[in-house]
Amino acid sequence: MEFRTRVVHGGDHPRDASGAVSTPIHLASTFAHPGVGESTGYDYARTASPTRQHLERLVADLEFGVDALAVSTGMAAISLVCELFGPGDHIIHSDDLYGGSIRYFRTVLANHGVTLSAVDTNDFDALSALITPATKAIFVETPTNPMMKVTDVAAVASLAKARGLLTIVDNTFLSPYFMNPLRLGADIVIHSGTKYLGGHNDSLAGYVVTAGEGLAEQLRKTAGSVGYTLGAFDCWLQIRGIKTLALRMEAASDNALAIAQWLRTQSKVTAVHYVGLTDHPQYELSKRQARGFGSMVTFETDSEETAKALLNRVKVAQYAESLGGVETLITYPYTQTHADVPEEERRSRGITERLLRMSVGIEDRADLIADLAQAFERAG
Repeated sequence: MEFRTRVVHGGDHPRDASGAVSTPIHLASTFAHPGVGESTGYDYARTASPTRQHLERLVADLEFGVDALAVSTGMAAISLVCELFGPGDHIIHSDDLYGGSIRYFRTVLANHGVTLSAVDTNDFDALSALITPATKAIFVETPTNPMMKVTDVAAVASLAKARGLLTIVDNTFLSPYFMNPLRLGADIVIHSGTKYLGGHNDSLAGYVVTAGEGLAEQLRKTAGSVGYTLGAFDCWLQIRGIKTLALRMEAASDNALAIAQWLRTQSKVTAVHYVGLTDHPQYELSKRQARGFGSMVTFETDSEETAKALLNRVKVAQYAESLGGVETLITYPYTQTHADVPEEERRSRGITERLLRMSVGIEDRADLIADLAQAFERAG
């Protein structure tokens, strides 16, 4: 089946006697046994439930994985994957990452005895030089948050396999609609389902999708033991949101390109970072490994005052954290998503008081551009 059909019908639940078309919400925390030593396949909701199982099968199908685990948030997904590593292990990661991932790596994971190295994951000489006998994985975010750098997933995965390492890809920004890292050689894909998969800014979720049965079994056992569980109602909201994923991604991506092009015409904008612009450094790479460019646009203004004025004056777009929903959101990475990153490091990566990150939604693009125009005009 094609993607637009799979998001609607993938992982379909068996119809019960009612014939309900929508997946039922199973709120039970425990399930009765038919008899001693017998099980319906569901015993306790921390380890499995019908609604979550449907969602997991759906997401595994969309990412061409052997299994998927639905957990409570995107950060829970990262945390679950990092349970694979222990004291003395070493992980290499992209040098431009979501601030929450950096915070987790440098506090929680480092406190567990795991060492970390950051690198431009397109600089293969530098990447190779960091690999040691203790290295276990390469963690890639592509496009990166917020600077929109793109990594060659197939090339990284090839290098990792040759050196006996796992390749872990955070695919949140593109979603399974635009890219499938497992098909490019990655071993594990992570999503913050709160973003594009849910798509409506009304549920928290995370996903871990694996290419191999061994990893899947290990991660599922850990998830059940620790309790990373996604609740039934959030599972249902995610299933509902995924049904329109293709339509939303197309609409938001088209809007993002139009807005990125318009931003370039504005005198108060000094730089626009959008993967779909033909002069983006990794534009051709993106065309090879993905089917679209997504709806994240990062841009730099001429001053801190202009950036803050825009945040205060937009009316259709909203000044809020998060991304990937139907609503257009503008975020201030310097004080929001990357506030915990040391200032010198923020500035070295281009995350300054002049930088804004926009998650473009599905509103009419004329209204979005008019909204930005009035905000720029009122900014003086």
